[in-house]
Amino acid sequence: MRNIEQEEFVYGLYKMKRQFTESLDVGNVKLCYNKKHYKNYIFRLKDRSRPGRVRAIFTEVIEMKKRGIAVLLAGIMAVALPVNAFASSGNKDTGVPYVSLGADLNQEERATVLKLLGISESDLEKYTVTTVTNAEEHEYLDSYLSNSIIGSRALSSVLVEGKKDGSGINVTTSNITYCTPGMYENALATAGIENADIKVAGPFNISGTAALVGAIKAYENMTGEKVSEESADTATNELVVTGQVAENVGDQEKAEELIGAGKGEVVDGNATTSEEIGDVVDQAAQEMKVSLSEEDRQAIIDLMKKISDLDLNIDSLRQQAKNLYDRIAGLNLNLNIDEEQVKGFFEKILDFIKGLFS
Repeated sequence: MRNIEQEEFVYGLYKMKRQFTESLDVGNVKLCYNKKHYKNYIFRLKDRSRPGRVRAIFTEVIEMKKRGIAVLLAGIMAVALPVNAFASSGNKDTGVPYVSLGADLNQEERATVLKLLGISESDLEKYTVTTVTNAEEHEYLDSYLSNSIIGSRALSSVLVEGKKDGSGINVTTSNITYCTPGMYENALATAGIENADIKVAGPFNISGTAALVGAIKAYENMTGEKVSEESADTATNELVVTGQVAENVGDQEKAEELIGAGKGEVVDGNATTSEEIGDVVDQAAQEMKVSLSEEDRQAIIDLMKKISDLDLNIDSLRQQAKNLYDRIAGLNLNLNIDEEQVKGFFEKILDFIKGLFS
C-alpha cells in the first residue's frame, strides 16, 4: 500500500536534493539518493547498528510536517544530532593508559622503548598492556607494502591515553623516520579514533607504519569499541599513501596537507565522483606547488573514494585532526567548489523547508 505522506515528504527531499550534491550529510545522518527513482531517498544513520532510530525519526518528522515549519525544523535538528546524543559511548575508561608493545622486542629494546614512552617496567602494573605480533602487522599492511618493508619483527610500540571530549588526537613520536605525527593523527581520525594522546616509539630508527596497528588495538581495548575492518584498512591505506607521496615530492608537511585537504572536501560532500576528486587533488596540488606523478594522483583518488564510503563527519574530523586542519585553513586554498555545494547547514535546512511547503 502506498504511503502518500511518506511520498510527499520524500519528494520534498528530492526537490531539495536536486539543488545540491549527490548526497547531503546532516550530522550523523546521510541523505542518500538513487537517481532512477526519487522514492529511494533514505535517511541512513552513520552508526549502522541503530537503523530503527532513523525510521522512528523519519516517521516523527512526517507527522511534524503537518504542524508547521517551526516544529519541522526542530525535527530536522533532532535528526542532525550526533549519534552520541542517542547512544552511550561504550565502555570507555579514559583514566587508565593503554600500552601496545611490539611482540618481538628483546629485553634491551623493550627497556629503550619504555623509556621513550616515559614509563618504567614497574609502571606497567598501572597500565593495560597488550602486544602486537608481526602476523598482525602483515594482516594490516600486506596489501600496501612489501614484506621487506614490513619486516619480520614487531617493534613499534604505542602508549594511548584517553582525554576529555574536544581534546582531539595528539601524537608524538620517537625513533620514527617515515611517519610524521600529522600522518598518524589524520589516519587515526579516519579510523574513528577520538580524543587521545598517543606516543609512538621504536627501539631505534624504524619507519613506524606498523605502529598504526598498535594504536588502533590499544584504543579498542581502552574504549571497548571495535574499529571496523573498513575503517582500519582505509586508515592504513591513508598512512601508506601519505608516506609515499611525501617521499616522492620531498616534503612531508605538504603531503599531509594535500591528503588532508582532499579528504576534507570528500567528507564534506563537495567531491563525490572520481572526476570531482581528481579536480580537487589537482587544484590543491597546484596551489601548494606540488608536482604529483600520475601514479600518486591515482593513489590519492582511490584512497578518497574509500574514505567517502566511511560516513565520516567533517566537524569531528577537523576537531580530531585539529593540528593538521588548522594548518590547512591557514593555506587559504581555493579549491573551486561550486557555490551551491558550500552553502551553510542552515541555508540547506531553510531551502529544504521551502521545498516541502512549495
